[in-house]
Formats: sequence, C-alpha cells, structure tokens
Amino acid sequence: MLTSKQRAQLRGLANGLDAIFQIGKAGLGDALIKQIDETLEARELIKLRLLETAPVSVREAADAVAKATGADVVQVIGSRFVLYRESRENKRIVLVK
Repeated sequence: MLTSKQRAQLRGLANGLDAIFQIGKAGLGDALIKQIDETLEARELIKLRLLETAPVSVREAADAVAKATGADVVQVIGSRFVLYRESRENKRIVLVK
C-alpha cells in the first residue's frame, strides 16, 4: 500500500508519461492483462487510457487491472489512470519513506 507522500511522488513522475495502453470496447481481456503485467515489470509506472466505447468506468477498469496485476492505483483522472508496481528485477523508482 502506498502512502500519500509516495502517491504524490508517483503522480509527479507520471505527469510526463503518455498512455501506453488503451482499453476499448473489447474490455479487459487476458492478453491485455498479460501485456500490462509485463510492462509493469519493465517500467514500474504506467499510464492507461479508457476509450468511450469501453464497457466499464475508469475507476472499475483501474481497480480490475490493479487487482489482476498486483499493482497499486496511483491516480484516476478523466479517462486516464496510473498504475505502479515495484519491479522484481528492474527497480527504477526509489519511493520516499
């Protein structure tokens, strides 16, 4: 679980990121979850975008992806959300205590 200071730090880092995944009318499939999981291992912090045609809300999608990948939801704003999961092998982000 992230503290408010850690969440603020990650929001700042995510500010310059582009959304690298889009969730559309197909929703959250196993293949998409697997790709997100692999990307979280490589990058630790990612931004995703929910299209208008998606069958779920942004918060529902963020919570579902976070639960499926073991990540933390950092931020949900508009149609985008940010996820963080510490990498086992490629640690890039050092969180404040």
